[in-house]
Amino acid sequence: ARCQDVRLSGGSSPWEGRVEIFHGQWGTVCDDSWTISDARAVCRQLGRTAYASRSSAYFGYGGGPIWLDEVACSGSESSLASCSHRGWGTHNCGHGEDAGVVCTDITLVNGSTWYEGRIEIHYNNAWGTICDDHFDIDDANVVCKQLGYPNALAYKHTASFGQGSGQIWMDNVQCSGSETRVYSCSASSWGTN
Repeated sequence: ARCQDVRLSGGSSPWEGRVEIFHGQWGTVCDDSWTISDARAVCRQLGRTAYASRSSAYFGYGGGPIWLDEVACSGSESSLASCSHRGWGTHNCGHGEDAGVVCTDITLVNGSTWYEGRIEIHYNNAWGTICDDHFDIDDANVVCKQLGYPNALAYKHTASFGQGSGQIWMDNVQCSGSETRVYSCSASSWGTN
């Protein structure tokens, strides 16, 4: 068996919290140079998408060793340990500088950049898509807000970024544009399309 060597602690949901990494024992990561690119590696490792990076022990002080400092991910790494850093256990930090992340259960795939693509959502332990029936700029604005962007520049129909291979989780989505999460919008029942 291969167990996960990164976890999030201290958040209000399983997908946000202080970053803790296992290296013989659980420890934390210092926030020096901590950016959204580093958060992307952590969230990707957990099967999610990064929404935000947090610093200054935003999710509380951790305990144990501080394993990583000066982490520098490009944003494409599949794990935090594969990012460059000062070396295991080499740091100039205290736990008041513990790094954190906020991951989300929505992502964009198959775009030419990381801020465009087919919308995929994680529900019931599986990734799936949103059907484009009735999908408009208000719906796209909510998706973009959920991903941490101020608004959508455009939206596309007819699988412009390729067809998904999983379940179509949402259909007939109709957002007013004021929602912060696409799940709050009016839609058909989950998995019904």
